[in-house]
Amino acid sequence: MSEGLLYFKEVYDVVPGWVQKMHDYSPNALDHYTNLRSNIMQEGALTKKEKDILLVGMNAARLYERSMVYHTKGAIDGGATLPELVEYLIVSYLYNGTKALKTGIKSLEYALELKGIRYPEGSGHKETTEEILLYMIELLGDEETGFVSNVLKLVKSGDQNSLKDYILSDSIVTKKLKHILMTGIFITELKGDQVGEWMEAARVNGASEEQLAEVGLICLLTAGIPAWFEASDSLIENKVT
Repeated sequence: MSEGLLYFKEVYDVVPGWVQKMHDYSPNALDHYTNLRSNIMQEGALTKKEKDILLVGMNAARLYERSMVYHTKGAIDGGATLPELVEYLIVSYLYNGTKALKTGIKSLEYALELKGIRYPEGSGHKETTEEILLYMIELLGDEETGFVSNVLKLVKSGDQNSLKDYILSDSIVTKKLKHILMTGIFITELKGDQVGEWMEAARVNGASEEQLAEVGLICLLTAGIPAWFEASDSLIENKVT
């Protein structure tokens, strides 16, 4: 088995079909992609777990279930807790509303499967934001549910400004990482003007330029080189002397 196939078998436990086909059609391309991915996903200014769970949130926001699920495994393997995962998924609500939460439920259900926890399969019947949040609370079981419960109360209140402020506040996940996630969401969606605004907000909340650059790079993995174009436009130039 080639190094590329072995790498992805280690990451996902099986060789995904898209990896096998890339190998079959262009093993050299797979080797280059494997090298790129392994370098981008290694420990850096952001931990590997943070990179995986950020990609979960980004892909929930853009309603891309396949990549979201792949990176859910990486996040759980890296030590992410269920309440932590849920907070990232709820941040995606700020971008794509109820549709993002409905997509995100698939990540939480898969995380439970990975942990060997049985759950009631009811996500397909949850349509409203309130129903989905209640289902998240049910899936969390004995885990911490305070954040989700407070979000639910704010959703019911109709106070959108307070809801946004609370979702982006420090909880199990820091507000710095939540602002980094919002930056990544707009990068993957190629919305350059908003990328600059969210990058600046992330800086204000403690994000380093190295962390923001790494977000741009993980966005490249999930949304292609145009995502790096959008990220690089708002990064402060790093002049190497």
